[in-house]
Amino acid sequence: MKIHSCRDYEDMSRAAAVRVMHQIALRKDSLLGAPTGRSPSGLYQQLVDKSRRQPEFFRSVRIVKLDEWFGVAADDPGTCEYYLRTRLLDPLNIAGERYISFNSLAVDPGKECARIQRELQRHGEVDICLLGLGRNGHVAFNEPGPSLHPQCHVAKLLQETQRHPMIDATRAKPEYGLTLGMRDILSARKIILLITGQGKERVTTEFLNGEVRTTLPATFLLLHSDVEVFIDESSRSGS
Repeated sequence: MKIHSCRDYEDMSRAAAVRVMHQIALRKDSLLGAPTGRSPSGLYQQLVDKSRRQPEFFRSVRIVKLDEWFGVAADDPGTCEYYLRTRLLDPLNIAGERYISFNSLAVDPGKECARIQRELQRHGEVDICLLGLGRNGHVAFNEPGPSLHPQCHVAKLLQETQRHPMIDATRAKPEYGLTLGMRDILSARKIILLITGQGKERVTTEFLNGEVRTTLPATFLLLHSDVEVFIDESSRSGS
């Protein structure tokens, strides 16, 4: 695992974006695992800026949405779908056939997760999986608990996750999420973890201590052979 200490959010976003663009330069049709929230927003803006300079750079890139709030309509500004659509998919002109996405209003969420699992098998391994670190140590919607799910699944969201700023203004308050599992994430060829934001000091310290446990799902990334961690030091110091 490589750890990069970055002086602030902008520095973290730029450095991580360089890694992503390097991978895409090596493989034009790279499959990118895309999270949502504040952590990757700056990185996505770097990719958008690149596309403005080189419109053809992302023409073959594929995207898989890592997770979604269940029961919230896709056009709700609080959804992961709306976030990715406005910040990444539309700006990079990612066509529908190059995008794997959970349906947040699926009648049978279990079958929806099985469908996404089949899509992953059809598209092949994720080339580079981007992740943010949740305040309780989750990655995607893989929540702390006595066990973790290996594949796409319906996740019962913990109270802290249910209070995420993304859904503050959403009428529907989702108790469940649809998400890739830990084996799906660990099957990626490369993983980039972004650590930024207030209130993550404890889980960051415990993650860096190197003990793998289900009560802090991010620690399972320590089992992967190619993980780069980019830490926004300004958020750790509280400045």
